[in-house]
Amino acid sequence: MKTKIVALAVVFVILAGFRPVVERSIMGKVTSADDGSALPGVNVVLKGTSNGTVTDGQGNYVITAPDQGGILVFSFIGMKTREVPIGSKNRIDVSLQMDVTQLSESVVTGREKTNKRHEAAPISTGQGAYKMKAAGDVAYQYAPKQVYKEEGEQFNTEEYDGITENIFHDAVHSPLSTFSIDVDAASYSNIRRFIQGGQRPPQDAVRIEEMVNYFHYVYPQPDGEDPFSINTEISTAPWNEKHKLVLIGLQGKKISTEKLPPSNLVFLIDVSGSMSDQNKLPLLKSSFKLLVQQLREQDHVAIVVYAGAAGLVLPSTSGADKKKIIEALDNLQSGGSTAGGAGIRLAYQVAKENFNKEGNNRVILATDGDFNIGESSNGAMEHLIEEKRQDGIFITVMGFGMGNYKDSKMETIADKGNGNYLYIDSILEAQKALVNEFGGTLFTIAKDVKLQIEFNPAKVQAYRLIGYENRMLKSEDFNNDKKDAGELGSGHTVTALYEIIPVGVESKFFKVDELKYQTTKLDTKNSKSNELMTVKFRYKRPDGNVSKLMVHPLIENNISLQKTSDNFRWAASVASFGMLLRNSEYLNGFSEEGILHLAQGAQGEDKDGYRAEFISMVKADRLVVAK
Repeated sequence: MKTKIVALAVVFVILAGFRPVVERSIMGKVTSADDGSALPGVNVVLKGTSNGTVTDGQGNYVITAPDQGGILVFSFIGMKTREVPIGSKNRIDVSLQMDVTQLSESVVTGREKTNKRHEAAPISTGQGAYKMKAAGDVAYQYAPKQVYKEEGEQFNTEEYDGITENIFHDAVHSPLSTFSIDVDAASYSNIRRFIQGGQRPPQDAVRIEEMVNYFHYVYPQPDGEDPFSINTEISTAPWNEKHKLVLIGLQGKKISTEKLPPSNLVFLIDVSGSMSDQNKLPLLKSSFKLLVQQLREQDHVAIVVYAGAAGLVLPSTSGADKKKIIEALDNLQSGGSTAGGAGIRLAYQVAKENFNKEGNNRVILATDGDFNIGESSNGAMEHLIEEKRQDGIFITVMGFGMGNYKDSKMETIADKGNGNYLYIDSILEAQKALVNEFGGTLFTIAKDVKLQIEFNPAKVQAYRLIGYENRMLKSEDFNNDKKDAGELGSGHTVTALYEIIPVGVESKFFKVDELKYQTTKLDTKNSKSNELMTVKFRYKRPDGNVSKLMVHPLIENNISLQKTSDNFRWAASVASFGMLLRNSEYLNGFSEEGILHLAQGAQGEDKDGYRAEFISMVKADRLVVAK
């Protein structure tokens, strides 16, 4: 009897100490300590977890947290990060202070440091690259693939392909402009990573079209048989009142998740030694877990990993078995060299073995791009990926980390492999790409999408495309269905901007002498036409080989900049900030104050806070440059 009493007492004590895990919702508002204004787009994360959210347009947030304990971390560009213990509170309002000290002590762009501006002189290396030795205590190494270093720090081998900014072209002698669409967003989040660290990014890391297309624009859904709508708008260029700015916007057809075709996915994950940092493999695994939660029973996932060699760690598994997929992710560890080519070959082989003729077949490559054994050069990657895309398998490239980040290699893989390219710098960026924009990231609705614009020389003296430098095509490529081009995902928007010098306008950016040996006679009827240009599109269905043509003329009008849509002014503000980061001569003295004013007036609804984050990033950059 005594023994039973003791046993019951032990059970009682155990049960009394046992509490089931209970979660609760914490809500609150984040404001600026300077003026009390709401701060949209603030990152709110439960410390030590991948559980996070961002504040909405009014600075409000809601996040789940344990019933007891826990710490919330609040971070925002240009503001001091705050950690707040939750305790027993269900509402936590927070004010953030401007972090001027952090920004002022940062290294800036490789040309400025602590109030000093350095003149750089090129030094030949004999390998098609050149070094830049600053006239102070900071040395950088740049190349068409940019590599740079700061003295006293670990060598930085990040690589970026060189970009030569598009110039103005004569509409009489070169009336056609042809390019491929670009839905990549990697450049924007990579730029954010630099500015959050108190630096300006290298100029060749700034791809203006990717900055513009990071954001969603409110264009009408297509109402015909074509998978996207075409939208155009024209007004004065904000940075040059003598010039015009033309917006061309595509809106991809939105397909609800339940109607999306089944997916045959292969996660191709770099587990080499270079992936050990917290912002690489650990963040990668958390990101893929978000994606796994979106999968349906009809979707299937296999996991291929590579380090010194490649291997299959999870055969194709139904999305219904989320536990099995997540366990396979949790078991991954980093170590060894990087046989990226072998990993790509195996991933495509697995995708082909499980090919779904009626579905979405895609490899998702996650890496820092630092391939160092086997096929590893950009040229080798280009040939390999061009070979594999013939199998009808698309690719998504997700970049992670810093220091040895190979942007140029990953952009090449995505561009040549019927794919898209993302840079994941935080769990919130993963949430944006893999949850909020799930369909656009993973489901292609049109491939090989090309644009060709013919300018009316009776109206247009000269033109230049803003961005898309590495997406330019020859005029004859437009009608060549064998020429690869960009892909458009479900619900995605694509925006392009042209700067135009009207006929009769004198501009310091375009002066060409009259020809001596020939004259060009224009068709007189074109001078009477109100068409400024004709926009032509070609695209293929995801499983098609023959393109379809769409034609959309743009009529000249004189809408003032103030009366244009939020789409127009927002795209112009982002493009002008990109021009600022690239030190573009075409910015014509347009200041960061002007950029901010333009952006703040076009912020719109901004329910996810992405536009508010951009505005804060411009403010943070202004502080960096000022110091």
